[in-house]
Amino acid sequence: MPYVGKTPSIGNFQVCDAISVVNGQAAYTMQVGGVNVSPESANHMIVSLNGVIQKPTDAFTVSGSTITFASNLVTGDVIDFIQILGNVLDLGVPSDNTVTTAKLSDSSVTTAKLNDASVSLAKLTATGTKDATTFLRGDNTFAEAGGGKVLQVVQGTQTTPVLTSSSSYVTTNLTASITPSSSSNKILIMTTLTVSNRASGGEMMCTLYRDASNIITQGSQNGFNQNFNSAGRQDATAACVYLDSPSSTSSTAYTVYIKAQGGSCESMSEGTTGTIVLMEIDA
Repeated sequence: MPYVGKTPSIGNFQVCDAISVVNGQAAYTMQVGGVNVSPESANHMIVSLNGVIQKPTDAFTVSGSTITFASNLVTGDVIDFIQILGNVLDLGVPSDNTVTTAKLSDSSVTTAKLNDASVSLAKLTATGTKDATTFLRGDNTFAEAGGGKVLQVVQGTQTTPVLTSSSSYVTTNLTASITPSSSSNKILIMTTLTVSNRASGGEMMCTLYRDASNIITQGSQNGFNQNFNSAGRQDATAACVYLDSPSSTSSTAYTVYIKAQGGSCESMSEGTTGTIVLMEIDA
């Protein structure tokens, strides 16, 4: 409720008792009615010396009830008056919801003023899903841990040889199927098989099919090969590592195909086992 009439003054305004100058002395005790008084600070005082108003802290300082001038006073100097302007205003405790943002100075809320338990994840403006399987990244988004981790592994084997002299790709029946959990994930394929030639200087070409599509496009022969440079039967190892992007969540089959480049060749030499391993890699 506002005041009716003149607003009352706040603080205890006092004029100190007269002080006699002592030659060569700078410090004097301030009293009001014979009782020592202690101003809040030099800035809460008006001091007149020889008819000149003195500048607080430069011309004089205060400590308790003692005023000390910047230089010793001498006989003939006159302390005209010392006016104490009153006490620092104590605002007390503000009412709830009365301190607004505008009342806070910039950078006034320091780390030391924050309660450790008050800054929770709920206070962060992060995006994404927050749960037991995600973490908060440096860009303030929640994401699943990892990326590039192996989600599943499938293996296929074949021991039955396939003999061919065809210059077109034929299946070796060395195959395995995998169902990706996400269309953005990749499939790492690793194959190993022991192959044989049946003619001098023959060459066997190998490739990988995803379902009905040839997915290896390296080199002019569209595959990986194994050369045989001398006459008679020879065995050698043909291997391939290939990273595929099927862009699918359906069951996908990967199969090794072969073809002969001159003469004939055989996959999975007798008594050996061909292997194909499929690994789903998290995007």
